[in-house]
Amino acid sequence: MPSPVTFSLDADSVGWIVFDDPASKVNVLNSETQAAFSAALTETGTSGARAVIVTSAKDRIFIAGADLTELAALPDAAAASEFSRAGQDLFRKLFNLKVPVVCAINGSCAGGGFELALACDWRIATDSAVTQVGLPEVGLGTIPGWGGTVRLSRLIGASAALGHILKAALLPAAEAAKLGLVDEVISPTKLKSAAKAVALKMAAADRLHVRPSPPFPASGLFEDLRQEMRTGNAEEKRAPLAAIDVVESGLKVDLASALKFEAQRFGELTAGAACRNHIKVFFLREAAKKRTLDGWFQAAAPQLPPIRKVGVVGAGVMGTGIAQCLAANGYEVVLRDVEWDLLERSRESIRRLFNEAVRRGKLSAAHANAGLVRVVVTTEWEGFSSCDLVIEAIVESAAEKRKLFTELAGIVRPEALLASNTSALPLQEIAGHVPNPERVIGLHFFNPVSRMTLMELILGPGTTAETAGRALAFIRTLGKSPVICRSSPGFLVTRVLFFYLNEAVKLWERGVPAVTIDSALREFGWPMGPLRLIDEVGVDVTDLIFGEMDHYFRGRFTRTRTCAAMVAAGLKGRKGGTGKGFYSYTDGKESPNDPATRKLDKSVAARSEQPSDITAQLMDVMIDEARLCLEERVVHSEEDIDFAFLAGAGFPAFRGGLMRYALTREAFFR
Repeated sequence: MPSPVTFSLDADSVGWIVFDDPASKVNVLNSETQAAFSAALTETGTSGARAVIVTSAKDRIFIAGADLTELAALPDAAAASEFSRAGQDLFRKLFNLKVPVVCAINGSCAGGGFELALACDWRIATDSAVTQVGLPEVGLGTIPGWGGTVRLSRLIGASAALGHILKAALLPAAEAAKLGLVDEVISPTKLKSAAKAVALKMAAADRLHVRPSPPFPASGLFEDLRQEMRTGNAEEKRAPLAAIDVVESGLKVDLASALKFEAQRFGELTAGAACRNHIKVFFLREAAKKRTLDGWFQAAAPQLPPIRKVGVVGAGVMGTGIAQCLAANGYEVVLRDVEWDLLERSRESIRRLFNEAVRRGKLSAAHANAGLVRVVVTTEWEGFSSCDLVIEAIVESAAEKRKLFTELAGIVRPEALLASNTSALPLQEIAGHVPNPERVIGLHFFNPVSRMTLMELILGPGTTAETAGRALAFIRTLGKSPVICRSSPGFLVTRVLFFYLNEAVKLWERGVPAVTIDSALREFGWPMGPLRLIDEVGVDVTDLIFGEMDHYFRGRFTRTRTCAAMVAAGLKGRKGGTGKGFYSYTDGKESPNDPATRKLDKSVAARSEQPSDITAQLMDVMIDEARLCLEERVVHSEEDIDFAFLAGAGFPAFRGGLMRYALTREAFFR
């Protein structure tokens, strides 16, 4: 098999080191690739090359980083530190070449890939949308370990380097250039010629390019950054705090000593539970992208015509978000509602969503404008007879949805798929009566649709493999990752999450302050506490779903009384940035709303609870309900549950997933 890294010398004595793993769609720095790269560097040194260009033959990937499978297999901190030192030595070999080295980047240049680029003399990146550059390691619970913290802080200064490293985000080429991560941005068609021109120019100038010295760290910079991390879970903060330590200490010593310190801290972190859990989460996300219907149907689904035109019924928040998402991904969309004013507001919201996508670099202005044109709004049914799929996103009422599906069945073609965006109602209760029930399916999007990757693909009693396969292919075209569920009340995420939220309200009703409850769960690692989440979802929406859970799980779910009382008093939560619920939201600030909420309850004296007890009680409710979902075959695996709550509910990734956390916790108490 061809080598994953090759070296060649062109007619102008410019050496080309090209990454192109023949066994994979991506280039990763595994042991085989590193050995091949080392051999290419050795060949370079004896080739007589005047300059060297490092690049990739892949269309969308430069180097995606280290092989996480190898990283996960490291047995302890000593092995992880040695892994770091080996990578540092390899890039030192690159850095020490006697000729100038230009890195020509097109596609993802992440982690170890960018650390390789930092060891080069000059970095050119393309302005292609697939080019993303940076150091995301802190997001994996570790730090850059192949020289990234040391070289970047020496290149652009400690403040800018830590600003990038702590965000753990990849940047488009233009943003990377502004920060100093790359030196030039060029179109993909000109990348090779531009890289060669720079390489020859540097060779003629004897390689020297004088860079301005990076700014000296401002007084108090490192301590200020540490202070910003004084809240939140301590385990989650280990990696960012270590990055600060390594950059601060590394600037006080020579390069070799700084790299040694980086390797030590990398080893400690990479062998820790948080990093191992983050790697587990990465593989969960990758597996979700490749989800199949295996185990759900006896026979594989045949190849069916793709979905091209979609009808969306309901122009509220969810219908609007769904319509924009579909149009952004090339679908013709017909959006219907009975109120023209609502459609006008929806169309304006869709415009804002497209503008935001342009601002965030997700879409070009031309793509956004074309997407907006693809959305047609109507108060009638014109256009629905030619739809391949219709998604209802109306009020969460079984009676209203049944009425709608009856009407739709008489309008759409017999082979058109009929889908519900319901978050909790079983499909058989809302669409089990329609002709050709085999075409009925659930497509549960999560809010905000434009940003949430999770979708629940709900299989009704009559759903066929053909329908499910067509829907699964549709989900993939949207860039979403599905969890497949059997139709049952609440499916997976809503069911488990609202058992948890209801239990949190029970604690509040027993006198535990809202801030105490929410602080405990934020300390656990949730992005927000359960009562704050109720305000975000809407107290009225929460109470509606509490009612559904009480109906379907009578005897196991006892609906708390507080949310209904709050709705009656006009306390519906945040609702677009204003209003009141468990908290008050005024001028962009939030504060506890205890006086207004406590008077709705039967005066319970404030009760003190240990944060660990609060967390244990609420997490146990989630774990127990998730296990019941597994026993009832609502989903097929613990991995499905873990991914769903990571992607759809914000479960802390450093814990690896709800069920992984449950196993860890139980092992601790054995």
